Amino acid sequence: MACLHDHSCEDHDCSSDWSLYKHIDLSKVSALNEATPGSVKSVFKPWEHRLNSSGEHLESNEGDPELLVFIPFTSDVKIKSISVVGGADGTSPSKMRAFLNREGIDFSDAQSMQAVQEWELAENSQGVLEYQTRYSKFQSVGNITLHFPENFGGDASQIHYIGFKGEATQLKRDVVATIVYEITPNPSDHKTKADGGSGLSHVE
Repeated sequence: MACLHDHSCEDHDCSSDWSLYKHIDLSKVSALNEATPGSVKSVFKPWEHRLNSSGEHLESNEGDPELLVFIPFTSDVKIKSISVVGGADGTSPSKMRAFLNREGIDFSDAQSMQAVQEWELAENSQGVLEYQTRYSKFQSVGNITLHFPENFGGDASQIHYIGFKGEATQLKRDVVATIVYEITPNPSDHKTKADGGSGLSHVE
C-alpha cells in the first residue's frame, strides 16, 4: 500500500523526522549491476532533498534492467515504509523485493530466495508515493537488500532516490551499557541514608 500524501503528513509519520537517512551506513552501501561503480551512494539523501538531482543517480548496465542494492544501518531500525524515485521513459523500476539481515546476496540468491515482502511499483517521479511494509516483519533490521528485477520497458533502470521511514532502536547499545554497569558497580552509587548520603541510589 502506498501513501499518496492526501493528509497531514506530520500526523501520519510522513515528515522528515521519521526519515532513517541518518542511520544508513553510507560507506558500506553497495549495488550489483550498476553502470558506474559507487553511484548507488548518490540515491540516499535527506527526505526533503529527494527530488534534488545533481545529475548523479544509480543506473543499471544497458540491456540489463536488474539491480540489487545492499543497505546496512548503523543501528537496528524498524522500517515503516520505503520510497523509490526512478527515472523517466520506462527506466523506473516496476517491482521491488526486500530481504532482511542477509549479507552477500547475489542475483542468483535473490531469484531463488523468498523475499520478506514484494511490491508492484508505480512511476514515482515526484516522490509522493511511499510503500508500506508489513511492519511486524521489519523490526530489528540491521541491513536490507532491495531487489529490482525489472522496469517499465527501458533499456536500463534508473533510480534517483531511495528512502526509508521508521525509527531506530537503541536496544543493543542499552544492553551493553547495562552489562558494564552490573559488572563494574561504583560503590558511591549504592550509598544509603545511613552512609550520610543525601539520597538513595537508583539501582537498575
